[in-house]
Amino acid sequence: QVQLVESGGGLVQAGGSLRLSCAASGRTSSWCTMGWFRQAPGKEREIVTAIRPIGDITYYADSVKGRFTISRDNAKNTVYLQMNSLKPEDTAVYYCAAEYGTRWLEVDAYDYWGQGTQVTVSS
Repeated sequence: QVQLVESGGGLVQAGGSLRLSCAASGRTSSWCTMGWFRQAPGKEREIVTAIRPIGDITYYADSVKGRFTISRDNAKNTVYLQMNSLKPEDTAVYYCAAEYGTRWLEVDAYDYWGQGTQVTVSS
């Protein structure tokens, strides 16, 4: 089992920044892909970004490229999401998740999920 706890969400004006953190405990997390997802009201959960365990290989959704940065600190079992130049359309509940296989770009491949943290961007 892996327990994931997100923090850092909140209310920010458009153009502002937030940094989300996801602390992992339990099963070793350094050998899993860590992803950030978001779900806005009435929409499906979507992948925002993910980082592989080896080589820091990353993926970013087109909508966040150049604005968001994912990073991980394996010594602290923590993954971060730096969000800059936030837009109202970034408003959603953000979740971190862990995946131990190879389907790291698929939402339903992730085995463990945090409880989510709300990010609200006002215009």
